[in-house]
Amino acid sequence: MKNIITILLLTLSVFSANAQQLKDSVVPPAKPLKLSHAEPLFIDLIRDLGARKGEKEINVGFGVNDEKQYLSYTGFVEYEFAVANRLGLEIEVPFEIYQHNHQQTLSMPDNRIEGVKLATQYTFMVSEKYQTSMAVGYIQEFELSSFSDIDHNGRLFEGTLYNPIFIAAKRWTPNIHTLLYTGPVFEQFFATNTWETSAQVNANLHYVFTGGNFVGLETNMEFSHEKPSFVFRPQFKLQFSKKVSLGFLAGIPATNHSHQGLSGMTRLIWVP
Repeated sequence: MKNIITILLLTLSVFSANAQQLKDSVVPPAKPLKLSHAEPLFIDLIRDLGARKGEKEINVGFGVNDEKQYLSYTGFVEYEFAVANRLGLEIEVPFEIYQHNHQQTLSMPDNRIEGVKLATQYTFMVSEKYQTSMAVGYIQEFELSSFSDIDHNGRLFEGTLYNPIFIAAKRWTPNIHTLLYTGPVFEQFFATNTWETSAQVNANLHYVFTGGNFVGLETNMEFSHEKPSFVFRPQFKLQFSKKVSLGFLAGIPATNHSHQGLSGMTRLIWVP
């Protein structure tokens, strides 16, 4: 009996040792390739290019715009996360509040929560050889009516935006990054059942320092039936830790629009 028990114990110890060796020899699956690209601060990406499953980020922003006849204070809260490798989702709620300039007495828009923005983005190419990433995405924004319109007409939504996008980013050196963000915008107005179409082209150039800080220039261009709009947005980002960054930018219009002046914005970026 003692011999049988001894044999059983030896057998179990051998199996346990082999199981431990097998466990130790198993190599965890390699994470998909992801390149670090500088992300613009005004029109940011839905998620990092090449995002990995489980990554997430919360952004809070606040800005001031000189609309010549009045001031507008804008803000937003957005949550973005990667539901799978290279596939990101985002939900954003922007708002806008208006204030008269002291010199002006003309009417101005009503205060409102601008809407609810839902978006998705898929990175279909990550090339280590060319230091390039490319993605496609789609943004659906439901535009809320102003608070006064909701009270008077009972209409919650005044329209919606359909916005497919294409993104291409390249690292020319470890420090010099460029990014192109472009796509058409189709806006539908529910009350009149009319449509407006425009196109956005956003070109970006950034110099990235060690630690994730950067300085750069974001150029926002919009083409519609009205006069094209060009706004230069010099910007910089300070990364205080792996989880917290703060971005600052200014808006300088390059086209002469009667309603468009200087602007400024700050963006808090938090990785939970």
